[in-house]
Parts: sequence; C-alpha cells; structure tokens
Amino acid sequence: MSIQDTIRQQVTDNAVILYMKGTPTFPQCGFSAGAVQILKNLGVNFAAVNVLADPEIRQGIKEFANWPTIPQLYVKGEFIGGSDIMKELYASGELAEMVADLKAE
Repeated sequence: MSIQDTIRQQVTDNAVILYMKGTPTFPQCGFSAGAVQILKNLGVNFAAVNVLADPEIRQGIKEFANWPTIPQLYVKGEFIGGSDIMKELYASGELAEMVADLKAE
C-alpha cells in the first residue's frame, strides 16, 4: 500500500482526524497546539497522527491535500484546512456545525 493509500484510509476511517506535529497531549508546535485546543473546545473525539514520527506521512500528507503546512484537519473525509482556517471556521461557528453530529458522548 502506498503512503497516499495509507493516508486515504486514515482519512476515510476517522470522522475527524488531525495531522499534527506531536500528539494531542504533547504538541510540538504552537499551530498544532492551537488546532488541538479548538477540537477539544468543540468536544469532539478525533484521531491524531504525529507527522514527526513518520517522514513518509509528513511529506505524503502535504501532497495528499496539496497543502504545504501542518497541521491539517479532515472532517468526514474532507480536507478542512490548517490552523488559520480552523481558527476562522471556529470563530464563525462553521466548524461547530461541521462536527455537530460527532460530539463526544
């Protein structure tokens, strides 16, 4: 399975997935930390992939979405964006709408 197939599988199998530097418990950059905080504020369960642990994933995810930076958020198989877009969508309430049916119980 190619790295693109692996990423496609991860994005498909997880309703909300964040490709980030570090882990939700120990983010390795401010942008990833901010992305995690937004998702926690929304109260959704999410999968996280630490791109620093796998150079193939780190490069592959940039090609997958044709987006050069990390973090990257996917909701229901769709690329949402990076930290700036997440902040904008969170502030406007749009991100909450996207994940409304995915709230953690």
